[in-house]
Amino acid sequence: MSGIDEGWVKAQLGALIDPHNERDLASAGAIAGVAIAERRVAVDIVLGYPARGYADALAAQARALLEGDPRIDSALVNVAWRIVPHQVQGGLTPLPEVRNIIAVASGKGGVGKSTTAVNLALALKAEGAKVGILDADIYGPSQPRMLGVSGRPKTQGKRIIPEIAHGIAMISIGLLIDEDTPMIWRGPMVTQALQQLLNETLWQDLDYLVIDMPPGTGDIHLTLCQRVPVSGAVIVTTPQDIALLDARRGLKMFEKVAVPVLGIVENMALHRCSNCGHIEHIFGEGGGARMSAECGVPLLGSLPLALEIREQVDSGNPTVAVAPDGDIALRYRDIARRTAARLALTARSKALSIPSIVIEDN
Repeated sequence: MSGIDEGWVKAQLGALIDPHNERDLASAGAIAGVAIAERRVAVDIVLGYPARGYADALAAQARALLEGDPRIDSALVNVAWRIVPHQVQGGLTPLPEVRNIIAVASGKGGVGKSTTAVNLALALKAEGAKVGILDADIYGPSQPRMLGVSGRPKTQGKRIIPEIAHGIAMISIGLLIDEDTPMIWRGPMVTQALQQLLNETLWQDLDYLVIDMPPGTGDIHLTLCQRVPVSGAVIVTTPQDIALLDARRGLKMFEKVAVPVLGIVENMALHRCSNCGHIEHIFGEGGGARMSAECGVPLLGSLPLALEIREQVDSGNPTVAVAPDGDIALRYRDIARRTAARLALTARSKALSIPSIVIEDN
């Protein structure tokens, strides 16, 4: 085909910008293969993060770009993703059954961290990843209630078998104690308990393990960050100044232990009146964007203050699981793609691990 070769095709498609990491496909290494036969072109695009909700749009954009050239009659574009382990903080060894651990943290309680964590985990699964969640909030474990799980977990030898809820693996100290039993433990006991939950649970071939961290930035949190092999962290905040101040402390904590902060999730950003539709910024406006600009980390997305989010997690059916096609679930899925895409830009782990590859036919 006159003037059309593999280099030309890669140059055209390589200039496309991925909105989830703001990188072009060429620099992200996403153009995996090109085949040309007469006036037909076939292209394989392989992303570094799960993207079921984006694959069709990307394939259509790439096809339109190629078929817009009169020298090309048809273009076949396949989009897949390949999830590999990424580097953890120095001196720690990644878990053999878990490719990446993502910590979800907040500088203070009451900002919706646990709700964000569970919906992030479910959104990563909806995008095509194998996902687990560890409830590390020892003093206020909420994931069993949010995922509708009760009863003691089973064991296999000395390993704990995680519960499966809405398609994700879950373990929590809340499954080992009665729901109304207070955890009156000192810091070293908490750290030891969480390390046991992490290391003695029978995780099986997970792309991502989401850890719902305790709120705050005290000694317990710092110790956990130093002992748990984390690939990246997500900071949850609300827009008001006090919450943002505490969120900055959480961000600095991860920086001190060399854990990349993948971005900020702004929760309760606005409220829409269910009667008249009027929008109010109850906790302030634009706080997440300001923090993003000041701290140099991406704003992964904003979520509304919505009654259904609270009702759904209270009933054990988080938003992404019970209303997967709704506006809020789609927001969580976009945040999940952005989170995983940012992680995909970090250094890969040198530890040996088999990558998870998913092929999508488009």
